[in-house]
Amino acid sequence: MDQFHNQILCENCCKGLMLLPSNSVDLTVTSPPYDDMREYEGFVFNKENLVIIVKQLYRVTKNGGIVVWVVGDATVKGSETGSSFKQALEFMNAGFKLHDTMIYEKNTSSFPAKRAGNRYTQIFEYMFIFCKGKIKTANLICDKPNKWAGHTNWGKNTNRLRTGELVETTDIKPVPDFSPRNNIWKYNIGKGFNSSDKESHEHPAIFPEKLAEDHILSWSDPGDVVLDPFSGSGTTCKMAKKNGRIYVGIEISTEYCELANKILAKYDTVS
Repeated sequence: MDQFHNQILCENCCKGLMLLPSNSVDLTVTSPPYDDMREYEGFVFNKENLVIIVKQLYRVTKNGGIVVWVVGDATVKGSETGSSFKQALEFMNAGFKLHDTMIYEKNTSSFPAKRAGNRYTQIFEYMFIFCKGKIKTANLICDKPNKWAGHTNWGKNTNRLRTGELVETTDIKPVPDFSPRNNIWKYNIGKGFNSSDKESHEHPAIFPEKLAEDHILSWSDPGDVVLDPFSGSGTTCKMAKKNGRIYVGIEISTEYCELANKILAKYDTVS
């Protein structure tokens, strides 16, 4: 596996995943093309390739490892496709547990769109959190202010002494300033927000680097292997590198492989 560490493999994701050893990846953070809306160099993200990708992700993921699958649905002939849910079922059929269904809410500063007819404006995507077996790493981000911070939390416990006597004790715990955030994560999007590297915006479908970073911090530890099989301009790989993880990217486009490597080279001094 070492030969793939901190590398971008210029392959389609099916072939690239097949090169990786079994049980070698701690965390995958990725976003596939939505509803066949993008075709790269002859590779189409369809049902057949999805099945291959999911099975390969299960194979390469370590026991207790996580796959974060960020996906949205297109609207076709007046109906949302629902393909995100179909993809989630493929993961579950392959053996993954659906640990959480999270929401990525987009906070855009763009000019308001014209009236959308009979639909509310679409501002979110799904972030499915799949786990292979019992989750091994969960560093929940605590940035939600507590209403009762500074107060104390009273709790009672009953303990049995060696004599058999039951004794009731009272625990007094201070309420912390912050508690774990909820599972709806909101990010500013657009140029100046998605990435701190201007070059990244040469890719048409990058997601916020803070989103990738938050998942990397949540579901992995320093030194872990983080994979992105649709690495694009290298957002996940970049944030893995900046946070002391080992990255592995897979990208079919030679242009985007070169772009990602150019961006990653800026962070060679980051341990």
